[in-house]
This record gives sequence, structure tokens and C-alpha cells, in this order.
Amino acid sequence: MIKISASVLNADLSNLGEEVRRVHASGADMLHIDVMDGVFVPPMTLGDVVIKSLKDKSDIFFDTHLMVNCPSTKLLENFAAAGSDSIAVHVESQCDVKAMLEKIRSLGCKAAIALNPPTPIESVFDYIGFADMFVIMSVNPGYGGQKFIPESLEKIKALRAELTRRGANALIQVDGGINESTAPSVIEAGADILVAGAYLMNAQDMSRAVMTLRSSSALLHSR
Repeated sequence: MIKISASVLNADLSNLGEEVRRVHASGADMLHIDVMDGVFVPPMTLGDVVIKSLKDKSDIFFDTHLMVNCPSTKLLENFAAAGSDSIAVHVESQCDVKAMLEKIRSLGCKAAIALNPPTPIESVFDYIGFADMFVIMSVNPGYGGQKFIPESLEKIKALRAELTRRGANALIQVDGGINESTAPSVIEAGADILVAGAYLMNAQDMSRAVMTLRSSSALLHSR
């Protein structure tokens, strides 16, 4: 079944503890936490101290996405200790990506690699076997509420085909512009996890919005 990761980028950050409880109550599978350093992308957002403060608010899966220019082993250790269940680093980051992925796994977290819209999907093929999850950015990173980039569908299809060819069981997460209109084509292209921010956080009924995204998967599988 398709999984839903609710991004806190569009949450009410002045009341984040309650927002985490609202995500948990909605039936979403994961809480997607964008960590931005002000260098890799212009904004600066949440750090490991915030994640640690939220961990006792819910036992939902903490899906941490590091939009960080130079991630270090110490940074990974801090986020793992704070309560992250998965940690994603970017292929565009200035680091030894394979070493980072191996370190994340050694810390007991799921290791993920993310790539930005301009980056060719083939750039992550060398990390198949090292990553538990691949995060395809379907908007330019940094700000929530952007429109889905249609060309992302071909990247999802290409990665799904390569994972299948190699017999790899890594998951494909798609992050950006996910709503009731874009979800069906993203799922059909081969996504396993949908990251939704504005669509969920701005919904009057988040539970219904989560169900709507899930129903896209059910309808496709019933064809």
C-alpha cells in the first residue's frame, strides 16, 4: 500500500507539537521533516533539537530530509540520536554520499538519497544497494506550496525500471506538489511514498485528505 508522509514545512510552526499530533491522528504513515541550512537552499528550518522535542509527541515514523550543503557524520549522529527513523542526504551535497549512507545505516536509521529536479536520475543509480529509499524532488527544494514538475514522472519511471532490473527493493519517495490531482500519475509511475505538505496541512479535514491520496493507489490497483 502507498505510504503518506506529511511534511511539516507547511505546518503552523508556532504550534508544532499540536501539528505533530494532528498528523498522527490523520492516519499518515510518516512525518516528513525538512532540515535546511540556509546554504544548500536559502531558508533555514528545523534542527535536531526540535526533532528531539517532538519525539515524545507521537510514535509516528520521523522521515528526516537533510537539505544541507556539507553533512557531516556528527550531524547524522545528532539527528539519529534526536529520534529520526530515516535520514536523507542529497546527491548534490558536498560529501562522500556512500559514506554518509553507510553511516546512517550504522546508526540504526533507514538511509535515503535525494535528488533535485535538474539532476539526472542516472546520478543515483550508483547508490542502489546503499540506499533504502530514493527521494525524487518534484519541485525545486526550499519552499512549500509549489506546483508539481511533470517531468518528474519520467524520472520515477526510470528509477523504478532500474530498481526492478537489479532486483532491488528500495522505496521511491516523491516530494513536492502532491495532491489529489497529481497523486494518481505519481503512483502509476512507480512511487511508494508520497510527501504532501500544503495539501495536507491546509486541509480542513486532514484525515480525509490522507484517505484521498490513499484511494488513488486503490483505484489504480483495481484496474
